[in-house]
Amino acid sequence: MNRLHSIRSKLRRARDVGVAGIAQRLAQRAYLRTGAAELSFNLAFEDILTDVPRDLPVPAARPARGEPLTIGWVSTPPAPGSGGHTTLFRMMEALEGRGHRCVLFLYDKHGVDVDAVTAVIREHWPRLRATVRDVTAGIRGVDAVVASGWESAHVIVRYGREPMRRLYFIQDYEPYFYGHGSQYELAAMTYRLPFRRIALGEMLDAMIAAETGLGNDVVPFGCDSRVYRLPERETARSGIVFYSRPDFPRRGYELACVALRLFHELHPDQEIHVYGARPRGLGIPVTFHGRMTTSELNDLYGRTIAGLAMSFTNITLVAEEMLAAGNIPVVNDLALAHLVLPNEHVRWAQPTAAALAGELSAAVSAPDVRERAAAAAASVVGRSWEPTCRAVVEIVEDEVYGEQAPHAASIEQPDAQPAAIHQPAAINQPAAVHQGEKR
Repeated sequence: MNRLHSIRSKLRRARDVGVAGIAQRLAQRAYLRTGAAELSFNLAFEDILTDVPRDLPVPAARPARGEPLTIGWVSTPPAPGSGGHTTLFRMMEALEGRGHRCVLFLYDKHGVDVDAVTAVIREHWPRLRATVRDVTAGIRGVDAVVASGWESAHVIVRYGREPMRRLYFIQDYEPYFYGHGSQYELAAMTYRLPFRRIALGEMLDAMIAAETGLGNDVVPFGCDSRVYRLPERETARSGIVFYSRPDFPRRGYELACVALRLFHELHPDQEIHVYGARPRGLGIPVTFHGRMTTSELNDLYGRTIAGLAMSFTNITLVAEEMLAAGNIPVVNDLALAHLVLPNEHVRWAQPTAAALAGELSAAVSAPDVRERAAAAAASVVGRSWEPTCRAVVEIVEDEVYGEQAPHAASIEQPDAQPAAIHQPAAINQPAAVHQGEKR
């Protein structure tokens, strides 16, 4: 009888969850039994640092200022549309435009097909001329190497054993990608490595300083207002937009989904546009666009009223891109975030579903939607990544060549306000060294 009851109970659950639910449960069991979770941890055990080295070897002498440099960058293989890689490649292109040579060292613990990844880069980032290599063959023949994420910082220590300058271009406070466990600590330890750290924005700088007590060079966030801009023709705006990334906890997916459900209850007439990954189990009608090009995104932002721009590890680039197209971003409120995005047209919301839905509601209910859109776009006109690129080039050159002598010619600065660069802590100060001396 108990067995019959158990069978009936399972059949009822199967009926309730449907075919999709059954498939998910079978996949989950296979996921757990096969240890598939290990695939998301992209660092081989032998490449994990066992401790934070006090120092690492640097060159015996510095090249003459103005001599072309070879700069290595370590990253994971990029996928088309990756925002983090796009920002990274902008910095590399700026160095190439300065006359330096870049080498992109790729890392994937499962192996790298260099030819295939090179083809992806040439197609989707055609301006980047960097040579592409597998980092496990060793980081050699470079004046400096730049980490682009916490895993790559471990990899640089493991495979970059020759004397070289080491820097770290940081776009997010990556320990917050995880629960407070081993991955959190493995990410956090990289900020204590003897690398010169470049923090993208004051928020990130403050987060690192609060946790480590160490200073960083700070470069400003950018926004490509040539790509993201108001529609050429006036368009009647309606609806909202959401960037869905359930695979990245920092994007606040579950919180956003509940907020969208509340918003739909308040405004069932307002279309909800979703791009990125398809949301599941949302229970409300949405228009799903999948992956979109920048021009397609600009068009979508340009005909909608507002959007959710969620991130908990740094300000998301989406917020200013929305503004540039006249879309009002609703951003989860973090005290330090205002340092990076001091824009009066942003709607800040406490990280609760009710607060987020309330700000979206206020945006679509405003009587002067067209005027607000125009003012939002005007607030970021002229914004670009040029100040960021300039600052990164200056920092990399300063680290490799050494500090300029007083009154020495500096990089030509256009009329735009130059980026504020914080002096790094003593561990990062460049200095003249002889063979065997450590920074």
